[in-house]
Amino acid sequence: MAGQGLSTDEVQQFREALATGRKPRVVFTAAAGQVAGQLGQVVALTDPAESEEFVVVRFGRDELPFSPADVAVAPKGAGRRPAAEVKPEPEAPQPPAAPEPEFVLDTPRVPAPRREEPKVEQQPQQQAEPKPAKRATKAVKPKGPAWLTVTLAYADGEWTVAAQQGAKALARPYVVKPAEALRMVALVDVPGVQEAVEQILAAERAEAEQQAEKLRAELAEIEARLAELREAR
Repeated sequence: MAGQGLSTDEVQQFREALATGRKPRVVFTAAAGQVAGQLGQVVALTDPAESEEFVVVRFGRDELPFSPADVAVAPKGAGRRPAAEVKPEPEAPQPPAAPEPEFVLDTPRVPAPRREEPKVEQQPQQQAEPKPAKRATKAVKPKGPAWLTVTLAYADGEWTVAAQQGAKALARPYVVKPAEALRMVALVDVPGVQEAVEQILAAERAEAEQQAEKLRAELAEIEARLAELREAR
């Protein structure tokens, strides 16, 4: 029984063999649990990035995924019956040659030999298949869509929105109006977040009003000065 599992080179050799239509034979290692020592055939290699159990092995009537540590290359001649147990198939009898026509009426008729079907001896592993280990019942999970993140941020008096899916940036941060930011937060329906946004908008509103008052006062002073200069002409 092999116990080292598949190496990287052996996995690559399996990929090349599968591409040509061959199905390499493997033996389960001790890491595979209750099926250790059994033989199987590799029928597919899935994406290792999706799961470490990317070696799909057929044994018996099952096709289940395993990791490279669970299987090893089957030794030559593994699973074959010894020569003493192999029963030679009976040769198909040759049809008898057409006899010459005879005129003797009492010649006994020789029946044609019956062709016996060859007996196929079932291998021990097919007669009593061991119950697969619990870990072998895992199914290959399909890869789901990448996560999506939409970020609403406030910094330096500006509201920005950005979107990212997985490692790909769908939308770089761009500036939105405070009213749009408040509508976005209202969709979340989280009171604490909405109150925080309203407090920020109230502080910005108060600061803007103070600046407007200051600018109005400065403008009034400038207009008064301009009026004095016009009268001095």
